[in-house]
Amino acid sequence: MSRRLKRERRAVAGKRRMGGTPWHRRHRRLLVGVVGVLVVVLGTASGYAYYLNSQLDNVGRVDTQLKEKDRPDPDRGRALNILLLGSDKGKEEPGARDTTLAEDAAASRWPAGKYRSDTLMIAHITSDRRKVYLVSIPRDTFTDIHDQTGAVRSKQKINDAFSEYGPDGAISTVENLTNLRMRHLAIIDWDGFESLSSAVGGVPVFIPRAFYDPKQEVQWQAGQQTLEGKKALAYVRTRYGLVRGDFDRIARQQNFLRSLMKKMLARDTLSNPIKLTRTLTAVTKNLTVDADWDPGDMRALALSLRGVRSDDVTFLTAPVAGTELDPTYGDVVVLDQAKCAELFDALRNDRMDAYLRKYPDDRLADERQIG
Repeated sequence: MSRRLKRERRAVAGKRRMGGTPWHRRHRRLLVGVVGVLVVVLGTASGYAYYLNSQLDNVGRVDTQLKEKDRPDPDRGRALNILLLGSDKGKEEPGARDTTLAEDAAASRWPAGKYRSDTLMIAHITSDRRKVYLVSIPRDTFTDIHDQTGAVRSKQKINDAFSEYGPDGAISTVENLTNLRMRHLAIIDWDGFESLSSAVGGVPVFIPRAFYDPKQEVQWQAGQQTLEGKKALAYVRTRYGLVRGDFDRIARQQNFLRSLMKKMLARDTLSNPIKLTRTLTAVTKNLTVDADWDPGDMRALALSLRGVRSDDVTFLTAPVAGTELDPTYGDVVVLDQAKCAELFDALRNDRMDAYLRKYPDDRLADERQIG
């Protein structure tokens, strides 16, 4: 460690002991690219940079091997599309060593079926870095599944791509479905939301009606609640007992992320070094990104997004035409091809404002309308 860096760390520690002015007043606020919540976790300070850097260096990474000729042309502007996956780990084989996602992705053979990704989102960051759009793709979307080489292997539910063919399969499947280039990949372990929700002191949500979830054996009471730990994880996983099933689960996940971002931006989080440290640690501990997304690029993106606030982040879902019963795969989601073409074109050309002027109801509803 350099002498200059040691002096900076001692200076920061000294100001903490002396009860100095809170960090968010002494320094320009820095947006840290948290990726899953991606885009709206604030960090602070030059004196905090060493800790931030060390945490970003600890983020897991996976190599991706897709050939350029099999993928959409790279975006020539500054707008970015990032594929976000919420991952649950399945059961390990008896006697098998417990391995990480990054280790499994680097192995010669992907452990098909070990991981599930029931949450898929495209994070679109506008070229002017003023707005972010998070577009969910229903997990039961019936589509062509591409493997890690980009080849079509089957037609079934989209969440099978990651489970069977890993990160490359998920990227290739989404890119071929949307004809959008995914600049980066971020995978978040949903179990990490237990520690993340606790790190910020709980996440406030409103539940409009009481109901029972038989799958998780949870009784939900109506009204305003603050969720953390296992209860927060149960909230984003709930599917049974909801009127619209998986569609309501998507809305709940988006609502939770929206509320979580607001909580992360709250003054009591930004001005509390302990809470801020716990929040950043909870995120990076449960995050895996593509190997090409190095810490320097993540910090550069964070800096360019420092003006973004929670109101600048819009949640929506890929347009759905309806559901069908497939004899092999059961209930599947059929996307609205015409409207999806408009949405994906708007993302490709960085014209989401125009799309939402035409379809204002596509935005995530107010929390009091979400099951």
